[in-house]
Amino acid sequence: MKISDIRRILGEAQQLGNIKGICFEGGEPFLYYPILLCGLHIAEDCGFRRSIVTNAYWATSFEDAKEWLAPISEIGISDLSISNDAYHYGENEENLAIFAQKAAEDIGLPVSEIAIEDSKKYVKEIKWEGRPIVGGKVQFKGRAVKKLVEGLPTRHWTEFSKCHDEDFSRQGRVHIDPFGYVHVCQGITIGNMKKTPLTEIFANFDPEKHPICGPILKGGPAELARVYHANDRNEFVDECHLCYSVRLKLRKRFPDILAPDQLYGL
Repeated sequence: MKISDIRRILGEAQQLGNIKGICFEGGEPFLYYPILLCGLHIAEDCGFRRSIVTNAYWATSFEDAKEWLAPISEIGISDLSISNDAYHYGENEENLAIFAQKAAEDIGLPVSEIAIEDSKKYVKEIKWEGRPIVGGKVQFKGRAVKKLVEGLPTRHWTEFSKCHDEDFSRQGRVHIDPFGYVHVCQGITIGNMKKTPLTEIFANFDPEKHPICGPILKGGPAELARVYHANDRNEFVDECHLCYSVRLKLRKRFPDILAPDQLYGL
């Protein structure tokens, strides 16, 4: 993402008047470190609360981590969220997240941890009562579908009648990618700000009339599958698994909504 893109996004967000915070996430925002710092400065000038999500690949030692974080500390952020789990650091790998967390604490940066639970342990402990599971659960979409669903218990697709992760009728956040797509959930977009101003995108967003959000609001991923006759199997691990699988089938029909390719493994 270019500096000019960040400046435009934050400028339009400021004009909206109801955006409170900006999070730099990825991918991995530290891969473009000078651009990250510049973006934080722009967000500060706009008066936004600022946060970052990172996998801490850069924290090769406690001393090095402090050097990476010192300029960020000078700007100020509300949270540094660090990924720390078996999917990022295995048993035989040096856990760089620990260096990053200790360095952040040492220089007074607010820091928290993101941990994805082991998928097989997660599904064994679930009580299938329709309640949302929070606190690090695996979301079975994208790479997680290809790598993690094999061997896990499944349920009939008709049971997934509610989305527990997003409520499009009370949208509280969006994700904007380097291509300009505005996502209400990763891979479900409501416009492209390189073609249409954010103010216009938000003003025109009617979740009930949106071809993807509408069915999900009405009856969850099961309704999305039912409306478009797009499921090619009967059993899925959870709501995200069904939703993602259906969206894969619908991409040619809605190429400007189910985008970009990278979020669908292409």
